[in-house]
Amino acid sequence: LMGASKRIMEMFAFRHSLEIDVSMARFANVAFSDGSLLFGFQKRIEKSQPIVAPNDVRRYFLTPKESGELCLLSTIFGENRDIFFPKLDENLDLITFSEIAKRYLANLGYEPFLCENEEEARKLAKVLPKDGFYPCLFAPSDTTGEKDYEEFFVDGERLDMQRLQNIGIVKNDANFDSKKLEIFKNNILNLKSSLTWSKEDVLREVFELIPNFMHKETGKYLDEKM
Repeated sequence: LMGASKRIMEMFAFRHSLEIDVSMARFANVAFSDGSLLFGFQKRIEKSQPIVAPNDVRRYFLTPKESGELCLLSTIFGENRDIFFPKLDENLDLITFSEIAKRYLANLGYEPFLCENEEEARKLAKVLPKDGFYPCLFAPSDTTGEKDYEEFFVDGERLDMQRLQNIGIVKNDANFDSKKLEIFKNNILNLKSSLTWSKEDVLREVFELIPNFMHKETGKYLDEKM
């Protein structure tokens, strides 16, 4: 749903491209940004809790500085309706959350200790760190909305991969549907003003605007893990 909400934001921003030049950036996870899983690693260690992460979900990561620079470059060099994204190598830069956790712990002086279940991880979190080990529970993802891998563009988008050495550009035409965007906005505002809505209500509106949106609902969420 996060990716879909970003795409909808792009559509709304492009509505203004008929009046002013609009450019923006698509970037990967910002490492240790507030609310991210990596931010959660920090908080878990502060509270002497086990590290929990999926071992089958791969993501690209940018530093806060890199993500800010990418946005700034899009405002300076971007043409109207350009979307800048980093040219990252799938084989070199795409990394699992579990591998990031291992590297983060190593940077803090800990060796990861792989646990078999939640009970073992909780128990060892109280005793292992003083010996230089940190309990980790890595398992296949079963949470809602997790893609196996990350991508910056989709089939059918027009790309310029030659203009800049380390940045790709998605070229866009003014092909947004203003009527659908207005309906979406009004329906969301109505849900908000009613003071009661469900996830299904929001998803229904998203599907109306992005018919090819893929959403995997499992009833489980990453921030609820242990």
